Amino acid sequence: MNDKQKIKILENRIHRLSEIGIALSTESNSNKLFEMILEEAKNITNADGRTLYSKDNDGNLNFEILRNDSMNTIMGGSSGKEIPLEPVKLWLDEKTPNQSNVSAYVALTGETVNIEDAYKEDGFDFTGTKTYDSESGYHSKSFLTVPLKNHENEIIGVMQLINARDEEDSVISFDPDMLEQVESLASQGAVALTNKKLVGELKILFEAFIQLIATAIDKKSEYTGGHCSRVPIITMMLADEVAKVSSGKYKDFSMTEEERYELYIASWLHDCGKVATPPHVVDKGTKLETIFDRIELVKTRMELLKRDAEISFLRRQLNGSLPEFDQTYQDTIEKIDNDIQFIESCNIGGEFMKPELQEKILSISKEKVVLNNKKQNILTDNEVSNLNIAKGTLLPEERDIINDHIAITIDMLEQLPYPKNLKNIPEFAGGHHEKMDGTGYPKGLKADQMSPQAKIMAIADIYEALTAADRPYKEGKKLSQAMRIMGFMKNDYHIDEDLFEIFVNSGVYKKYAEDHVASNQIDQIDEKAVLGTK
Repeated sequence: MNDKQKIKILENRIHRLSEIGIALSTESNSNKLFEMILEEAKNITNADGRTLYSKDNDGNLNFEILRNDSMNTIMGGSSGKEIPLEPVKLWLDEKTPNQSNVSAYVALTGETVNIEDAYKEDGFDFTGTKTYDSESGYHSKSFLTVPLKNHENEIIGVMQLINARDEEDSVISFDPDMLEQVESLASQGAVALTNKKLVGELKILFEAFIQLIATAIDKKSEYTGGHCSRVPIITMMLADEVAKVSSGKYKDFSMTEEERYELYIASWLHDCGKVATPPHVVDKGTKLETIFDRIELVKTRMELLKRDAEISFLRRQLNGSLPEFDQTYQDTIEKIDNDIQFIESCNIGGEFMKPELQEKILSISKEKVVLNNKKQNILTDNEVSNLNIAKGTLLPEERDIINDHIAITIDMLEQLPYPKNLKNIPEFAGGHHEKMDGTGYPKGLKADQMSPQAKIMAIADIYEALTAADRPYKEGKKLSQAMRIMGFMKNDYHIDEDLFEIFVNSGVYKKYAEDHVASNQIDQIDEKAVLGTK
């Protein structure tokens, strides 16, 4: 080979190294980048085998990519095929480094090792290699093992090349003149490996932060923490089914892995604004509950009415104006006991309170009791208002406080500096209380103003709320009841009818229920009736 040819080869290699350098900033898939680096190492050295290791926190070298041309071996990386080899231990025990293994030695020392013939090498133990060779028929001879060092000069991995070949495909030793180029290539690999690790660590940190918020809500209220973790399950199950449909309004809906992750994160954060909701509102399990359940105060006053009736009865007996038994007195006591039971039942809350029951509460409230030498109504105006709540346990103003959590959620999420692939999180998370007809909150959006992801999350949120058995004011509904209610919501254009149809026909509601709904709530569903096709 003349000088001109050598110069041309060097120019081509420099060009390839430049291309890999550019790829470092453009290629988002680390596995593909690693494979590019190993392929370039092959181009430089004509190595038959190529292995890339990453160093973990436990002091091991893990196999990331394994390639061997003559053995037709393609494992790890983007191949999807797992490498069935144990990690290489860097330490034999707490004090003894594993310097007999060449990959471990390079990872420990940071030195490049170039071995001409493993079978003649006395400095390292190649027993494992020789065993593999005898079983496979391969012959591992020349080795070039290079450390991967990050920007802080820390060793984060190792690249190993096996069996350099000449133009006739005969195995030769690795040319020392190529070491600088291979080490330069390894340094680029280290940058890629570092970036992968940093991205992975940031992802773990981000998800841990999200879990922390959900935990904070969980600790704040035992009634909402489960909701935060269950809604993502339903959301992702439904989104995956929507992505499968081949006809209808959502036939073109699809999600990349990044878009799927974005929705997953948004579903975890959909109620993060509840951290600002007062606990006495979130946890209001009965109508009279504030910091404590005031039903006992009401019952005490009612007992005072019974005391006053008894004192009046006894006084008249002492005066001789009444016999030992007085029906009017007995009726009074019975009425008071019945009123106590009635008030206790009204305090529990429910789906609907009839007007006549509200009128009865108002009538009872006008009974007079003497407290602190002052005659007053047995129930205060505030207690009457709470006991007459028609649905659930919340007053309108308390409902507004609860509903405000979604506005707080949006405000919180819009303040975060998202990377491009997560920029839609506020819209996805902030739209789960909107309705298709524009009557939802907080923005009153209509169907055409909402993303499919936000509509999917709305269905997930409602279904979880209906079937949840840990709410303070109600028992979890049976599946037939929950699906019937959602069917009505579909008819009223509160939820997306096409998505709800997929939710039903794909069986997402059943699959979720099998793992997350109590067995006594699972009953038969008439899907055609729910969808209105019967």
